Amino acid sequence: MSTTVFYHAGCPVCLAAEQLVVDAIDPEKYQVEVVHLGEHAERINEAESLGVKSVPALVLDERVFHINFGASIDDLKH
Repeated sequence: MSTTVFYHAGCPVCLAAEQLVVDAIDPEKYQVEVVHLGEHAERINEAESLGVKSVPALVLDERVFHINFGASIDDLKH
């Protein structure tokens, strides 16, 4: 089983996307880890190094999928 990571900042756009993504991902293929970057700022560099430029974003099989637009990753650094 692979792990997929859903990064978000807790905004309404992010929370709505989180619920849709978590419900849509096949739990037999992927374990979904949800990371709230507002609460876990120490993981911003990790997300950025994977190619996340804005949140909400899903990293699936080492590919980044940006979903709508809640906030840029740069805005989360302040």
